[in-house]
Amino acid sequence: MTERSDAGVGVIVDGVVPKHEQLRGRLAELAAGLPAGAPLPGERQLCTEHGVSRITVREAIGQLVSEGVLVRVRGKGTFVAERPARSRLHLASFSEDMRRMGLRPATVVLTVGRAVPPPATRAALGLVAGEPAWHVRRLRLADDQPMSVDDGWYPVAVAPDLDAADFTGSLYTLLAQRYGVTIERAEQTVRAAEVDRECAVLLGLAASRPVLVFDRVSYSAGRPVEHALSTYRGDRYEVAVTVELGEG
Repeated sequence: MTERSDAGVGVIVDGVVPKHEQLRGRLAELAAGLPAGAPLPGERQLCTEHGVSRITVREAIGQLVSEGVLVRVRGKGTFVAERPARSRLHLASFSEDMRRMGLRPATVVLTVGRAVPPPATRAALGLVAGEPAWHVRRLRLADDQPMSVDDGWYPVAVAPDLDAADFTGSLYTLLAQRYGVTIERAEQTVRAAEVDRECAVLLGLAASRPVLVFDRVSYSAGRPVEHALSTYRGDRYEVAVTVELGEG
Protein backbone atom coordinates (compact mmCIF):
# COMPACT_ATOMS: atom_id res chain seq x y z
CA MET A 1 0.00 0.00 0.00
CA THR A 2 1.25 3.46 -0.85
CA GLU A 3 2.02 5.61 2.15
CA ARG A 4 -0.35 8.58 2.48
CA SER A 5 0.20 11.93 4.13
CA ASP A 6 -2.37 13.75 6.24
CA ALA A 7 -3.29 15.81 3.19
CA GLY A 8 -4.38 12.67 1.37
CA VAL A 9 -1.69 12.85 -1.35
CA GLY A 10 0.59 9.90 -2.06
CA VAL A 11 4.04 10.38 -0.54
CA ILE A 12 6.87 10.12 -3.05
CA VAL A 13 9.30 7.29 -2.36
CA ASP A 14 12.73 6.41 -3.72
CA GLY A 15 12.67 4.51 -6.99
CA VAL A 16 14.06 4.33 -10.50
CA VAL A 17 12.70 7.83 -11.24
CA PRO A 18 14.33 10.49 -9.03
CA LYS A 19 12.09 12.20 -6.51
CA HIS A 20 12.31 15.60 -8.16
CA GLU A 21 11.22 14.07 -11.49
CA GLN A 22 8.27 12.35 -9.81
CA LEU A 23 7.25 15.61 -8.19
CA ARG A 24 7.74 17.50 -11.45
CA GLY A 25 5.27 15.13 -13.13
CA ARG A 26 2.71 15.60 -10.36
CA LEU A 27 3.00 19.38 -10.44
CA ALA A 28 2.78 19.45 -14.24
CA GLU A 29 -0.43 17.41 -14.03
CA LEU A 30 -1.77 19.74 -11.34
CA ALA A 31 -0.96 22.83 -13.43
CA ALA A 32 -2.65 21.34 -16.50
CA GLY A 33 -5.93 21.24 -14.61
CA LEU A 34 -5.76 24.82 -13.34
CA PRO A 35 -6.40 28.11 -15.16
CA ALA A 36 -3.56 30.46 -16.01
CA GLY A 37 -2.64 32.59 -13.00
CA ALA A 38 -3.82 30.05 -10.42
CA PRO A 39 -1.46 29.74 -7.42
CA LEU A 40 0.35 26.55 -6.52
CA PRO A 41 0.57 25.39 -2.91
CA GLY A 42 3.52 26.83 -0.98
CA GLU A 43 6.82 24.99 -0.66
CA ARG A 44 6.11 23.91 2.93
CA GLN A 45 2.74 22.41 1.95
CA LEU A 46 4.27 20.59 -1.02
CA CYS A 47 6.99 19.16 1.21
CA THR A 48 4.37 17.85 3.65
CA GLU A 49 1.94 16.51 1.02
CA HIS A 50 4.54 14.67 -1.03
CA GLY A 51 7.03 13.72 1.68
CA VAL A 52 10.02 15.40 0.05
CA SER A 53 12.62 17.98 1.03
CA ARG A 54 12.46 21.66 0.17
CA ILE A 55 15.44 21.16 -2.17
CA THR A 56 13.42 18.59 -4.13
CA VAL A 57 10.44 20.93 -4.32
CA ARG A 58 12.56 23.82 -5.56
CA GLU A 59 14.26 21.65 -8.17
CA ALA A 60 10.93 20.38 -9.54
CA ILE A 61 9.41 23.85 -9.61
CA GLY A 62 12.57 25.27 -11.20
CA GLN A 63 12.30 22.79 -14.07
CA LEU A 64 8.66 23.71 -14.71
CA VAL A 65 9.49 27.41 -14.57
CA SER A 66 12.25 26.94 -17.17
CA GLU A 67 9.78 25.01 -19.35
CA GLY A 68 7.24 27.84 -19.16
CA VAL A 69 4.65 25.78 -17.25
CA LEU A 70 4.94 27.80 -14.04
CA VAL A 71 6.02 31.33 -13.21
CA ARG A 72 7.51 32.65 -9.97
CA VAL A 73 6.50 36.04 -8.61
CA ARG A 74 8.89 37.38 -6.01
CA GLY A 75 7.24 37.73 -2.63
CA LYS A 76 3.96 36.18 -3.81
CA GLY A 77 4.58 32.59 -4.82
CA THR A 78 4.39 30.28 -7.82
CA PHE A 79 1.58 30.43 -10.37
CA VAL A 80 0.40 28.59 -13.46
CA ALA A 81 1.88 30.34 -16.48
CA GLU A 82 -0.24 31.65 -19.30
CA ARG A 83 -0.49 29.04 -22.03
CA PRO A 84 0.68 30.17 -25.46
CA ALA A 85 -1.82 30.63 -28.27
CA ARG A 86 -1.22 27.93 -30.88
CA SER A 87 -1.79 28.83 -34.51
CA ARG A 88 -1.59 26.65 -37.59
CA LEU A 89 0.20 28.26 -40.50
CA HIS A 90 -2.50 29.54 -42.81
CA LEU A 91 -3.48 32.73 -44.59
CA ALA A 92 -5.56 34.78 -42.18
CA SER A 93 -5.52 38.18 -40.54
CA PHE A 94 -4.41 38.58 -36.94
CA SER A 95 -8.01 39.29 -35.92
CA GLU A 96 -9.29 36.11 -37.56
CA ASP A 97 -6.44 34.08 -36.08
CA MET A 98 -7.08 35.27 -32.53
CA ARG A 99 -10.85 34.78 -32.73
CA ARG A 100 -10.34 31.25 -34.01
CA MET A 101 -8.32 30.52 -30.86
CA GLY A 102 -11.00 32.00 -28.62
CA LEU A 103 -9.10 35.23 -27.90
CA ARG A 104 -10.36 38.80 -28.22
CA PRO A 105 -8.25 40.83 -30.68
CA ALA A 106 -7.58 44.55 -30.36
CA THR A 107 -5.22 47.04 -31.99
CA VAL A 108 -3.22 50.09 -30.97
CA VAL A 109 -2.15 52.11 -34.02
CA LEU A 110 1.46 53.29 -33.65
CA THR A 111 2.32 54.79 -37.06
CA VAL A 112 0.50 55.53 -40.31
CA GLY A 113 2.19 57.60 -43.00
CA ARG A 114 4.05 57.74 -46.29
CA ALA A 115 7.76 56.96 -46.29
CA VAL A 116 10.45 55.56 -48.55
CA PRO A 117 10.74 51.87 -47.62
CA PRO A 118 14.01 50.03 -46.98
CA PRO A 119 15.62 48.19 -49.92
CA ALA A 120 14.22 44.77 -48.95
CA THR A 121 10.67 46.12 -48.93
CA ARG A 122 11.18 48.06 -52.16
CA ALA A 123 12.31 44.85 -53.87
CA ALA A 124 9.47 42.80 -52.36
CA LEU A 125 6.82 45.26 -53.55
CA GLY A 126 8.42 45.98 -56.92
CA LEU A 127 8.83 49.71 -56.25
CA VAL A 128 11.33 52.00 -57.96
CA ALA A 129 14.09 53.73 -56.02
CA GLY A 130 12.75 56.62 -53.96
CA GLU A 131 9.09 55.65 -54.47
CA PRO A 132 7.11 56.08 -51.22
CA ALA A 133 4.73 53.54 -49.72
CA TRP A 134 2.34 53.49 -46.81
CA HIS A 135 4.02 52.49 -43.56
CA VAL A 136 1.66 51.08 -40.92
CA ARG A 137 2.86 49.96 -37.48
CA ARG A 138 0.44 48.48 -34.98
CA LEU A 139 0.56 46.83 -31.57
CA ARG A 140 -1.74 43.81 -31.60
CA LEU A 141 -3.43 42.62 -28.41
CA ALA A 142 -5.14 39.38 -27.44
CA ASP A 143 -7.47 39.55 -24.43
CA ASP A 144 -5.95 42.98 -23.70
CA GLN A 145 -2.41 41.59 -23.48
CA PRO A 146 0.37 42.43 -25.99
CA MET A 147 0.81 39.69 -28.58
CA SER A 148 2.69 41.17 -31.55
CA VAL A 149 4.01 44.26 -33.26
CA ASP A 150 3.07 44.46 -36.96
CA ASP A 151 5.27 46.58 -39.23
CA GLY A 152 3.69 46.68 -42.70
CA TRP A 153 4.30 48.44 -46.02
CA TYR A 154 1.69 48.93 -48.78
CA PRO A 155 2.02 50.49 -52.27
CA VAL A 156 0.31 53.86 -52.53
CA ALA A 157 -1.22 52.82 -55.87
CA VAL A 158 -3.05 49.98 -54.12
CA ALA A 159 -4.67 52.20 -51.47
CA PRO A 160 -4.33 55.94 -52.32
CA ASP A 161 -5.94 57.26 -49.12
CA LEU A 162 -4.96 54.51 -46.70
CA ASP A 163 -4.04 57.05 -44.02
CA ALA A 164 -7.73 57.96 -43.71
CA ALA A 165 -8.81 54.38 -42.97
CA ASP A 166 -9.68 52.71 -39.66
CA PHE A 167 -6.88 50.30 -38.66
CA THR A 168 -8.36 48.98 -35.43
CA GLY A 169 -9.78 45.89 -37.16
CA SER A 170 -8.54 43.52 -39.83
CA LEU A 171 -6.39 45.27 -42.42
CA TYR A 172 -7.07 42.46 -44.89
CA THR A 173 -10.80 43.08 -44.56
CA LEU A 174 -10.17 46.80 -45.00
CA LEU A 175 -8.18 46.24 -48.20
CA ALA A 176 -10.86 43.96 -49.61
CA GLN A 177 -13.89 46.08 -48.74
CA ARG A 178 -12.49 49.57 -49.35
CA TYR A 179 -10.11 48.99 -52.25
CA GLY A 180 -11.20 45.69 -53.78
CA VAL A 181 -7.80 44.15 -52.97
CA THR A 182 -8.23 40.59 -51.74
CA ILE A 183 -5.17 38.84 -50.33
CA GLU A 184 -5.02 35.50 -52.13
CA ARG A 185 -1.65 34.09 -51.14
CA ALA A 186 1.50 34.96 -49.24
CA GLU A 187 5.13 33.92 -49.05
CA GLN A 188 6.28 33.81 -45.44
CA THR A 189 9.33 32.88 -43.40
CA VAL A 190 9.52 32.48 -39.62
CA ARG A 191 12.63 32.91 -37.53
CA ALA A 192 13.52 33.12 -33.87
CA ALA A 193 15.25 36.27 -32.66
CA GLU A 194 16.07 38.30 -29.57
CA VAL A 195 13.61 41.15 -29.10
CA ASP A 196 14.95 44.62 -29.85
CA ARG A 197 14.60 47.44 -27.32
CA GLU A 198 11.57 49.14 -28.90
CA CYS A 199 9.56 45.95 -29.38
CA ALA A 200 10.50 44.81 -25.88
CA VAL A 201 8.85 47.90 -24.41
CA LEU A 202 5.74 47.52 -26.57
CA LEU A 203 5.38 43.80 -25.86
CA GLY A 204 6.21 44.06 -22.15
CA LEU A 205 9.28 41.85 -22.44
CA ALA A 206 12.68 41.98 -20.79
CA ALA A 207 15.65 42.73 -23.04
CA SER A 208 16.91 39.81 -25.17
CA ARG A 209 13.82 37.69 -24.60
CA PRO A 210 12.98 35.37 -27.53
CA VAL A 211 10.42 36.38 -30.13
CA LEU A 212 9.09 34.91 -33.37
CA VAL A 213 9.50 37.13 -36.43
CA PHE A 214 7.24 36.51 -39.43
CA ASP A 215 8.46 38.05 -42.70
CA ARG A 216 5.54 38.03 -45.15
CA VAL A 217 4.91 39.21 -48.71
CA SER A 218 1.21 39.06 -49.61
CA TYR A 219 -0.28 39.02 -53.11
CA SER A 220 -3.55 40.05 -54.74
CA ALA A 221 -4.29 39.20 -58.38
CA GLY A 222 -0.66 38.16 -58.77
CA ARG A 223 0.89 41.45 -57.60
CA PRO A 224 2.59 42.10 -54.24
CA VAL A 225 0.49 44.40 -52.07
CA GLU A 226 2.03 43.94 -48.62
CA HIS A 227 5.43 43.42 -47.06
CA ALA A 228 5.12 42.95 -43.31
CA LEU A 229 7.28 41.98 -40.37
CA SER A 230 5.25 40.66 -37.44
CA THR A 231 7.09 40.19 -34.14
CA TYR A 232 5.29 37.86 -31.72
CA ARG A 233 5.99 37.16 -28.06
CA GLY A 234 7.70 33.78 -27.92
CA ASP A 235 6.01 32.93 -24.62
CA ARG A 236 2.49 33.70 -25.84
CA TYR A 237 2.45 32.37 -29.39
CA GLU A 238 3.48 29.15 -31.06
CA VAL A 239 3.01 27.69 -34.52
CA ALA A 240 1.77 24.21 -35.35
CA VAL A 241 2.35 22.55 -38.72
CA THR A 242 1.46 19.21 -40.26
CA VAL A 243 4.49 17.46 -41.72
CA GLU A 244 4.12 14.76 -44.33
CA LEU A 245 6.70 12.41 -45.79
CA GLY A 246 7.96 13.80 -49.07
CA GLU A 247 9.24 11.92 -52.08
CA GLY A 248 12.79 10.67 -51.84
